[in-house]
Amino acid sequence: MTTESVEVRRGLPEGAAARVAELYWEAFGGKLGRALGPAEAGRRFIAGHLHPDRAVTALSGAEGGEGGRVVGVAGYQLAGRGLVGGDAAAVRAEYGRVRGLYRVLLLALLERTPARGELVMDGIAVDPAERSRGIGGLLLTEIEAIAVEQRCRRIRLDVVAENPRARELYEKHGFRAVRVQRTPWLRDVLGFGGVTTMHKEVAAR
Repeated sequence: MTTESVEVRRGLPEGAAARVAELYWEAFGGKLGRALGPAEAGRRFIAGHLHPDRAVTALSGAEGGEGGRVVGVAGYQLAGRGLVGGDAAAVRAEYGRVRGLYRVLLLALLERTPARGELVMDGIAVDPAERSRGIGGLLLTEIEAIAVEQRCRRIRLDVVAENPRARELYEKHGFRAVRVQRTPWLRDVLGFGGVTTMHKEVAAR
């Protein structure tokens, strides 16, 4: 497969929630596992709380029609909404009142609120079998187009120290590191010991 056989669309195809949750968990389960695990429960929670209007998807085999398999997804936060929703009440309903409270506290550590004029990325997840073929770049290009249309002045994202491959992709597409936060006390809690914040300035049309 080449990128020519991949179509990028905004939103989520009908019936794709479980597939998107699968990709998202494969990419971020290491970070989300302690808050939303085990894996089956985490995928179920994500699939049940997606905001389709905060997603860009990459489809293989769509060929201009409605079909195609989701091989990549990128989420973003804008105007108080991100790709994966679910408030504290939803977490407690899924995991129980006592265990749910602990999970709510863990998820609060991962929250990122956009500043004024800023679009925050929720991350990119690409099917492992389809990586190194430019799909991540296609998704980033569409995210930037959305930021421009929404008159944002920049895109912000956080990448964990344990994911140098993702940082390399972002740098290749014009993101630059603006802050590195070492969080060794979170390694045992959330599975990572440092976060790099990256920005890309965009020009409004």
